[in-house]
Amino acid sequence: MGVGRDFCISNVAGCRTGSVVSETPKGIFPKSAHLLKHADFRRVYEHGKRHFSGNLTVFYLHRASLAPDNTGSARAKSPLAEVKGARIGFTVPRALGNAVKRNRIRRRTREAVRQHYSRLADESVDVVINPRGSVLGADFTILLREVARAFAVIRQAPAERKRPNSRASESRL
Repeated sequence: MGVGRDFCISNVAGCRTGSVVSETPKGIFPKSAHLLKHADFRRVYEHGKRHFSGNLTVFYLHRASLAPDNTGSARAKSPLAEVKGARIGFTVPRALGNAVKRNRIRRRTREAVRQHYSRLADESVDVVINPRGSVLGADFTILLREVARAFAVIRQAPAERKRPNSRASESRL
């Protein structure tokens, strides 16, 4: 077992090699789940939906909604159709501070996503998280709760799209 970031690497101050430093829950957020291309970010911003919370704005776009129709159009083979799982990207504007502050905001947000990524991993969705400057001073448990709530909203979104409009039919009665 290799020595990782979560293990003590020296025998200083009673620390034994291999002992756990942090009791945070383990999560995954593989590189293949990162949204990286500018065109993908633009697609999410232009065609996706938004979810607002106190410290974050989350933009999301279900890739199934971009699937080409069966009319035999020229876009019959979409590269988005081949991508599996959720892809998540982060945008931290320069207005939030210098590079040190922006990177700290990005690290805190990425860690919250890592701990909750498994809830969204099987969805075919692109997500862009735009944190606010308040992420720096916010309690991390609040940030975790906001990310979990945003992922819950994203998971429920396809079900709402498929369901017929029951309110309209009830109001006619």
